[in-house]
Amino acid sequence: METMQQHSADRRSTYLAALTLEIERKLQKALISPRQRPELLQQLFADVALEVEDRARDMIFKKDEDKITSADDGIENHLCFYDVLADYFVGEPENGKHILDLIVQLWSQSFVSHIFALIFHKWLFEVSVENSEMLLRYGSALVQGATNVFWIDIQTNRKRFFPLFSYLLQEVALVPYRGNKISLQARRDLCLLLSRFLFFYNLDDLLEKFLGQFPGFPNAFLVGGPADIFVIELADQLQKLKVEPVLLHYLSRMSALKGLELRMTTSTRLKACLYSFTSPGGPMYPTRVVRHAAWDTLDLLFPVGQYPRHIISLFFRLLYPWYWPSSCWNFIMTCVRTVVFYILRIIGSSWENMRKSKDY
Repeated sequence: METMQQHSADRRSTYLAALTLEIERKLQKALISPRQRPELLQQLFADVALEVEDRARDMIFKKDEDKITSADDGIENHLCFYDVLADYFVGEPENGKHILDLIVQLWSQSFVSHIFALIFHKWLFEVSVENSEMLLRYGSALVQGATNVFWIDIQTNRKRFFPLFSYLLQEVALVPYRGNKISLQARRDLCLLLSRFLFFYNLDDLLEKFLGQFPGFPNAFLVGGPADIFVIELADQLQKLKVEPVLLHYLSRMSALKGLELRMTTSTRLKACLYSFTSPGGPMYPTRVVRHAAWDTLDLLFPVGQYPRHIISLFFRLLYPWYWPSSCWNFIMTCVRTVVFYILRIIGSSWENMRKSKDY
């Protein structure tokens, strides 16, 4: 048994060492080939973000050690190469030293911060780094790279980088001694980043704990406390979203904001953001389903004044005659569906009563 375990460990070590050498080779090639550099770095990023296939999985894990879990609550939690490499460089930090040196030489290039954030995010917080100047650079590169990869998930409506987000939130932002390894400015930027994507990755149940670990912000006396800063970042994020399913997902999770104590200026900012999604036309051009979701969220978070808001909105809709035909058509179809469903419920109820009377 011990011989088999040793053989499995050796095979895993050999495979990951070969993977490390391949990453080094591609980075070295990118360094000496300026013309091919963007393409090579993009390919390397795609490689480390790939999901681990069955053959590689057998080499990396024993059957009882398989880390792959099924999707939960819509989160794609499939094991990717970056997740394996991140653990590997924590256990064998010397093996990643040459890769780090190459990454530092390529800092200014596209996709380098992506690669660094994916494969060295655990190394940065779990391995001792004595050079404070490098820590400053690593912290800022981590935030930049994580921002870019999370936006890739937003654009594709995927959650491939959920393990990275989960680690940064639960193992860094909520664990002060780890967060203190990077500079105060990097910690602030990290909290702002997590605020923008918390709802997307369905971790809003940790919102209260997260707000309790916010670092101090120099402009807090102007913008307010952690809750205000979180909502401001969230409102800015909503304005940038262009993928309808993602926007609807954000709106569906915003019930978590109910009960937060916010400054009047923050509440007004959030209200204005949501209100911008309730009207057809520019600048947002929201679809009908988005408009209804925004109205539902607005009425849930700000129940006071909801009826005057709807009346004012209806008045402004009347000023744009070209919207009347679609509004009338949608109103008629809604009424028809309501009547049909009502009749079907009556028929179903009558049928059920007849069956019960026959049974007696």
